[in-house]
Amino acid sequence: MGTGQQAPVDLSVRIGSLTIANPVMSASGCFGYGVEYAGMVDLSTLGAVVVKGLFLKEREGHPAPRIVETPAGMINAIGLQGIGVHRFISEKLPELRERRATVVVNVCGTTVDEYAEVSRILSDAEGVHALELNISCPNIKEGGIQFGCSLGGTHDVVSAVRKVTSLPIIPKLTPNVTDPASFARAAEAAGADAVSLVNTFLALAIDIESRRPKISNGMGGLSGPAIRPIAVRMVYECRQAVKIPVVGMGGIMNARDALEFMIAGATAVQVGTANFVDPLIWNTIVSGIGDYLTRHGIKSVDALIGSVDMGKH
Repeated sequence: MGTGQQAPVDLSVRIGSLTIANPVMSASGCFGYGVEYAGMVDLSTLGAVVVKGLFLKEREGHPAPRIVETPAGMINAIGLQGIGVHRFISEKLPELRERRATVVVNVCGTTVDEYAEVSRILSDAEGVHALELNISCPNIKEGGIQFGCSLGGTHDVVSAVRKVTSLPIIPKLTPNVTDPASFARAAEAAGADAVSLVNTFLALAIDIESRRPKISNGMGGLSGPAIRPIAVRMVYECRQAVKIPVVGMGGIMNARDALEFMIAGATAVQVGTANFVDPLIWNTIVSGIGDYLTRHGIKSVDALIGSVDMGKH
């Protein structure tokens, strides 16, 4: 290496048995099945593509209107509309494989058995690299959050999925509880390889003229920059509580936001709402993380994770 040249920084991170090239993933529900963006984004350059949630069968979701903008984000109640696991494997997964995407599938269920069966089917499919268990969707009445708001339910879902797969399991935790760290511990005890958080915050927007909710479901999930400081705090608390990696998300709009999560303790991050603003944001965030590490003389992402100094100023 010539004088004045710096060794490239190592952006790779490990989540269970999975090593990803960089810590930036798409967030489930905000990037379709990945293939929708393949014309403008090189999917192989993302740390991972986290696809829309999948049940055993197709799901219609809630009627429109399902999304409303808020001053610093948006509320959605899509209702986990999706094509189901079998159509995903036959229609979407081949193109994701062809484009060399690292694929994390968001697994949904209304029963513990459904989570396990969807996970088993995906484990037999070529090109699925990890499973994110959606136990925290705030806007469906059955399944999902009923498990994510119960320590026993969280343990039961993770344990059942652990029995049927060797893929990394990443339960997605709800912020709509008093102590998310206790749920991270329950997931870890049940065999999770990592946890991801936060899912959206339960929220309500009202049309003052009609005096009715602005979305058909009534309440929905708040995402975007408004939730970021709370999400960073919850990621920090979970990082302190468990030994497994934490994947952080919530209002990440640029590299600085991603770095804040990582310094708080996130091994990797997911970007959701920002993708609607700028679908080409991915390389900007990844290169921004690399530039920061170079500027601070940090050789790898691992050395940055959880490096926050919480001593008083």
